[in-house]
Amino acid sequence: MFDGVLARGEVAAAVADDAWLHAMLQVEAALAQVQAFSGLIDQAAADAVGAAARPERFSTADLGAQAAASGNPVVPLVEALRAAVPPEAAPAVHRGATSQDILDTAGMLVASRAVRVVLADLAACADQAARLAREHRETPMIGRTLLQQAVPTTFGLKAAGWLGGLDASRRRLEQVQRDRLAVQFGGAAGTLDAFGADAPDILESLATLLGLNEPAVPWHTERTRIAELAGALGSVAGAVAKVARDLTLLAQNEVDEVADASPGGSSAMAHKRNPVAAVCALGCAGSAPGLVANLLAAMAHEHERAAGAWHAEWRPMRELLVATGSAVSWLRAAFERLIVHPDVMRENLVRSGLTGDLTAAGLLVDRALKAYAKGS
Repeated sequence: MFDGVLARGEVAAAVADDAWLHAMLQVEAALAQVQAFSGLIDQAAADAVGAAARPERFSTADLGAQAAASGNPVVPLVEALRAAVPPEAAPAVHRGATSQDILDTAGMLVASRAVRVVLADLAACADQAARLAREHRETPMIGRTLLQQAVPTTFGLKAAGWLGGLDASRRRLEQVQRDRLAVQFGGAAGTLDAFGADAPDILESLATLLGLNEPAVPWHTERTRIAELAGALGSVAGAVAKVARDLTLLAQNEVDEVADASPGGSSAMAHKRNPVAAVCALGCAGSAPGLVANLLAAMAHEHERAAGAWHAEWRPMRELLVATGSAVSWLRAAFERLIVHPDVMRENLVRSGLTGDLTAAGLLVDRALKAYAKGS
């Protein structure tokens, strides 16, 4: 019922149950392949695992129900996968891995794919903010501090400020995606004892095959990667919320300096023209801080395997990706539907009776656009 508002865009599908199932099976198939490459198992066995690791052969509902017995969905998935291969290939399934290896690595794959969607929408939002800054470099308006009229500024400078936040948060998320999303592979207690001297090569090959970073050591209970991803997503949501908040305030009837070209109506008031895209962006972004806090609170994992803290990450990470992705998607729509009223901005400024020299404002817009172009 709420997905049309709170799960807008492509991220929700990218982190759905079937996406997780696909990622887990991808990890299991890749693990078998890299062991075959190293001569640790027969190639025929690895091929059998890959052939059986097709999402349509498994039920996410059944796996979820069966997960209650062991505390995670990997255990029933491995059992089903072993049953799906010829008996002689069954020992090659999940060889040397532990459940957290599969689920954490799948989580990194899911997150990477979802983040690509977020980054695409975020880049589009930054481009729109840059366009507004350029087009309205000299459009005067009243500045507002503490929600009260302050001194004159330009709409271009306001948009340049939006651009700065959107671009900075995009760059941070890109850095996390590029450098901190890593394969997880450590075996039962993080020692990779099943592989002996071959362990480093297996780890490197698995990371390469899956397109993830290779960690120096397993990170079963060292969760800064999760924290950094959460923080970057939270920063994106905050940057989006700033813009969306300004848009809703500028669209107030008493201000009327911008409008939504596709406004929403009211069930009780026929005259309402609500800036729905900005409102929904705010609603989605508003969930992010609490979800980030949940993930930071779950960082204290005991010894070599957590008793509950790992499980506490699953839902908030998925929800944070959806909330942030939805917020950015809504902001992109808000920009694309935005109507700017420069005449009203000038009228409100004249009505305030305030004046000022806006030469520096234009120069600041130029600096913002130059910095953005340089980094793009």
